Amino acid sequence: MRIGYDAKRLFHNHTGLGNYSRDLLKILSQFYPKNKYLLYNPKRTKRIVDLSSNTSEIFPKEKFWKFFSSIWRQKAITKQLINDKIDIYHGLSGELPRGINKTKIKTVVTIHDLIFVRYPKLYSFFDRKIHFNKFKYAAKTADVVVAISEQTKRDIINFLGISATKIVVLYQGCNHEFKKEFTAKEKKEVLSKYNLPKQYILNVGTVEERKNLLSVVKAIKSSTINLVVVGKDNSSYAQVVKKYIKENNLQDNVQFLKNVNITELAIIYQLASVFVYPSIFEGFGIPIIEALYSKTPVITSKGGCFIEAGGSNSKYIDALDSKEMAKQINAILNNEDLSKSMINKGYEFVQKFKNELLAKNMYNLYKKLI
Repeated sequence: MRIGYDAKRLFHNHTGLGNYSRDLLKILSQFYPKNKYLLYNPKRTKRIVDLSSNTSEIFPKEKFWKFFSSIWRQKAITKQLINDKIDIYHGLSGELPRGINKTKIKTVVTIHDLIFVRYPKLYSFFDRKIHFNKFKYAAKTADVVVAISEQTKRDIINFLGISATKIVVLYQGCNHEFKKEFTAKEKKEVLSKYNLPKQYILNVGTVEERKNLLSVVKAIKSSTINLVVVGKDNSSYAQVVKKYIKENNLQDNVQFLKNVNITELAIIYQLASVFVYPSIFEGFGIPIIEALYSKTPVITSKGGCFIEAGGSNSKYIDALDSKEMAKQINAILNNEDLSKSMINKGYEFVQKFKNELLAKNMYNLYKKLI
């Protein structure tokens, strides 16, 4: 098969949608090397992406579209896909080009979440309108819609009016670095580089209102527990969190890390005593899987998609209930048997997100289409 991909996020996004795209292409090209994978990138970037021999990066062929790359990606790319004899085109981030339904090319679109519909106050009016129109068109046009969780599938049905028969739930995995065993020396180097405490709880993700870091900080307010936070912290919400930290003299207990590479992050996960992820809402929750592969106990939010990622042996709390969060953190820190049980059962559960299985599921979907 010759499979084309909307690869904008793959080459230009460092987190979320970019990770999904890079990880998917890596495992597909590894386990199904006979296919040709063409990655359509609207414009060049300095980011280096390791591509296998059966994977090609494709740019707009006509000089005109190099100056209007957004329009090319939304419509003009269709002509290039026909010329490149693409069998299937996969929109990896909720979008498909206009007019592709008038070709013989089969189409798949992955929709990660509809948070902009559920929590409109987090987005501008124009962003909401643009996202909704793009997602609705893509979902209606595609031959198959891939939802990354059962929660997202329900949202696609309810908010976009798409039939359940058209939607397939295919889970995500995580980067292979989180599945490695690191040496004591490697761990010691990361501990030293970031001056990490010997024992800490961990939170990973952009510091924004939806991720709900403030509740974690409140949970450790009356304790000596150390919290390490990895993620962008330049939002107005981050300033609210930092103000609370200062007002409650928690500066020595909370540490923010920036510019952490993927290997260092995997080690930071493995060194943590507990991973706390009280997000208000997610499409899936990849950091939960990263933690389980890292053999770190997980505390996350009740409801939504979280149990799909965390399994039955993670701990679930009301996201805004800092007292319950504190209780669960202390229970794990002070009970070695509980911690070991969560680690072992969590690691056993997370094997359902193995690369081989995820690649097979996507490949079978493609094969069925043609």
